[in-house]
Amino acid sequence: MNETERIIALSDAFGPSGFEDEVAEIVKEELKDIGTLERDSLMNHRMILNPESTGPKVMLDAHMDEVGVIVQAVKPNGTMKFLTLGGWSAPNLPSSAFRLRNGKGEYVKAAVAAKPPHFASAADRNAPVAVDNMVLDCGGISQRETEESFGLGIASPGVPDIKCEYNEAKGLFYGKAFDDRIGVAALIQTLKELHGEKLPCQVQAAFSTQEELGDRGVYANYKALQPDIMICFEGCPADDTFTEPWLIQSAMRKGPMLRNYDVMMLTNPRFQKYAVDLARELNIPVQQSVRSGGGTDAGRIHTEAVPSIVIGIPVRYIHSSSCYCTFEDYRAAVDLAVALCRRLDAETAASF
Repeated sequence: MNETERIIALSDAFGPSGFEDEVAEIVKEELKDIGTLERDSLMNHRMILNPESTGPKVMLDAHMDEVGVIVQAVKPNGTMKFLTLGGWSAPNLPSSAFRLRNGKGEYVKAAVAAKPPHFASAADRNAPVAVDNMVLDCGGISQRETEESFGLGIASPGVPDIKCEYNEAKGLFYGKAFDDRIGVAALIQTLKELHGEKLPCQVQAAFSTQEELGDRGVYANYKALQPDIMICFEGCPADDTFTEPWLIQSAMRKGPMLRNYDVMMLTNPRFQKYAVDLARELNIPVQQSVRSGGGTDAGRIHTEAVPSIVIGIPVRYIHSSSCYCTFEDYRAAVDLAVALCRRLDAETAASF
């Protein structure tokens, strides 16, 4: 696959937290000519690009999972009470279409039911929007039909039912799961471009799981690889459509965002400055941010005294069914990661 085809395939893949198998298959297929990926029971995948290197170990990380849903129970009328996998904004859910996977591995369409206004009472109209009051509806009319005919029941997982589209003239992707499939795509491409080069560092690849449930998978990858430095690829929330101009820090088409601070991490200032300075030297567009919320796999690992940075590719309307991101921001992220891996020698790593 070329780069745009790969991004589309990764976006379309079914992979809510804990169910990342389809994404992992794409990763393995794309990297089969580079090396063998090791897998663990969490479905984390990892590999070392150049194991012969004696330089500092640089772990490149991207998480494979996406926000989704999981069925908690089937009601007598055939609708399904569900929980979210990851951080959804409740108002985004009503009337959204989802694709649920049943016990046979088949996909079933379902919608988050929204009560028609004809039946809404004054109390309904004034009530806060809450997931506890929502159900998924696959069209079944009884618990038995939903469970036996549709094959859905407790623990059936689901993701938004949307196909990725690419506007080549605009270099614009529209789809789901760019948090963090656009990061997964960037990591794959970075490995492809570095493959076969003599590098001053050992490049490690970590395709992590269950980030949306609290950065769970990346720690197992860290324990296995024992890196000295971490570069975390993320699909980060773009803020250019709802933020005052003076506060915009992750706009589309202005390059990846290098995050100085969020609720999980104050980025190593020396590594951050090195990355920003290198981007400027090479005319790679980047943005910087200080965030009052959010967190990444880097937040989980930097406390192990591993200097870490986040290369975030801006995504509009992240954690929803309808997201946008651009090829140019993705390419700038790849270019920066490649440049870093070509320069991160032992002396530079020790300076962080």
